[in-house]
Amino acid sequence: MSTQQPMKSTNTTSPLPHSCQKLLRIGLQGDIADPRTKSFLYILELLPRLSERPRFILLENVKGFETSAARDALLKTLRECDYSFQEFLISPTSLGIPNSRLRYFLIAKRPPGSFSFPTSAEIIEGFPTSEPPDSLAVPHNHPTPSESEREKTGTIIFKLETVQELEKKRNQDKQETVQRLQDFLQKEEEDMDQYLLPPKTLLRYALLMDVVQPSSRRSVCFTKGYGHYVEGTGSVLQSCVDVELESVFKSFELLSEEEKLKQLLQLKLRYFTPREIANLMGFPADFTFPKQISVKQQYRVLGNSLNVHVVSHLIRLMIS
Repeated sequence: MSTQQPMKSTNTTSPLPHSCQKLLRIGLQGDIADPRTKSFLYILELLPRLSERPRFILLENVKGFETSAARDALLKTLRECDYSFQEFLISPTSLGIPNSRLRYFLIAKRPPGSFSFPTSAEIIEGFPTSEPPDSLAVPHNHPTPSESEREKTGTIIFKLETVQELEKKRNQDKQETVQRLQDFLQKEEEDMDQYLLPPKTLLRYALLMDVVQPSSRRSVCFTKGYGHYVEGTGSVLQSCVDVELESVFKSFELLSEEEKLKQLLQLKLRYFTPREIANLMGFPADFTFPKQISVKQQYRVLGNSLNVHVVSHLIRLMIS
């Protein structure tokens, strides 16, 4: 017979370990077979053995976790331990923040008491009190695509973007419930030239970059590779708004390399600064990095971070 005593929890709220690396939709997709999942599975094994289990649990992971075996194991353990819980897929745009960062969240609570909102066995997209994302779209005044364009939504207009993709971006920029990027940009004087994209990068990735303006109400998710890689790591900012993006890319493929660069330099494309990304992620104005942390390292930790506003809203839902 085992003489092991029941284990006791010292926390009332427990954030489960972050296991994004092994559950990414891109990559090895090892799920629970990946050795790096051991800490997560260990806590699931440990939870039923605690004599005093944490009252609240908050978990965050990447989109894709909801279809994993690890998630199935999590829900099974929560039910066995008498937790009520709710799963979410949430992006900061649900709170009016112009940055897409779709993540899986789960909040769990033990008796006594229940959540202040009706729970569902389904994964909720957005917050319980917010309208569905599609209802936020505002009618726009941009020209409607022609009938032939509607039939061929894959038709490339410019910058390797289809009619459908362009319309989606235009609709996002018309969502008045979302703030403009200019509200999150640095106001104080700083040498922004260090963040300008170098000519080599402009020429190589011109057609792949997601370009936004200060007036835009959207930006794509910033990852830990931002500033080092260009494709798929985050939006870049068009500093010179007097130049139309479409005009720069008109007949772009027919231009010489020198002409292409001349066109691109007009836009004054730059990376968002670490401070600006921190603003979008909800970090307070007095938040700073240690002086010895390089810009590259700042991008890396921000790319692995959480949106503070989203998490704080979930905590309020969990404990209210």
